Amino acid sequence: MSTITKRDLVVRISNETGLTQQQVFDVVQKTLDAVTLELAQGNTVVMRNFGTYEVRQTKAKVGRNPKNPGKDVPIPPRAVVKFKPGKEMKEKVARILPVIQQQGQVDLAD
Repeated sequence: MSTITKRDLVVRISNETGLTQQQVFDVVQKTLDAVTLELAQGNTVVMRNFGTYEVRQTKAKVGRNPKNPGKDVPIPPRAVVKFKPGKEMKEKVARILPVIQQQGQVDLAD
């Protein structure tokens, strides 16, 4: 398994569609910018068969400083983005479980 970057996606989509990489990059970037803007305004973004992005608030809590565990550190409430995968994504991702489990066994053997 590997990490896929935005550039990797742009190249792949460009190759599949025949659009230039710059055209694909512009569409991908504008999509990400629009999603970010809507979330920053507190809106929920739903992409059918992909997933839902929504803003939630975390509660205030007390944390610990690892360098000084005896001292409490207040952590204020924050707005965070949560992603809930759609049905189609869940089904496709679920198929990778045997591969992940097999890799885990290989990693443990090392």
